[in-house]
Amino acid sequence: MNLVEQLPSGLTGLEQLRKLIEMGGRPPIGETLEFSLVEVGEGFAAFEGVPSLRVYNPIGTVHGGYAATLLDSACGCAAHSRLSAKQGYTTLELKVAYHKAITHETGKLRAEGRVLSIGRRAAFVEATLKDDDGKLYASATSTLLVIAK
Repeated sequence: MNLVEQLPSGLTGLEQLRKLIEMGGRPPIGETLEFSLVEVGEGFAAFEGVPSLRVYNPIGTVHGGYAATLLDSACGCAAHSRLSAKQGYTTLELKVAYHKAITHETGKLRAEGRVLSIGRRAAFVEATLKDDDGKLYASATSTLLVIAK
């Protein structure tokens, strides 16, 4: 089931995200990679997931795309939380730094995104990916294009 398609129209970005959490917190990509939107605020969004063997790469660790997807989601939703009902966004650039290898034994990871600045046309956001002990596994910066719907 695609929760995003079930959201009522006319909601601000923050209202949409809060409703998504209320409805279960999993956008379609979250179903695929088993992570959920767990917290939002003005200019802030957090996703959590537990990587499994399903997201391993050929060399025996969690694929970098898993971390990048959580970070991109946190950045995008942090920006989305600042948008009106008549705005949308798309990622222009995502720069990811990998600090530590992730395995299925890492446990729960939390990606937190925060808006650094947002204007009429662009948003600049940063995010971190940490475990329950606060160890940093990856970080990202993102530039997003703000668009009229």
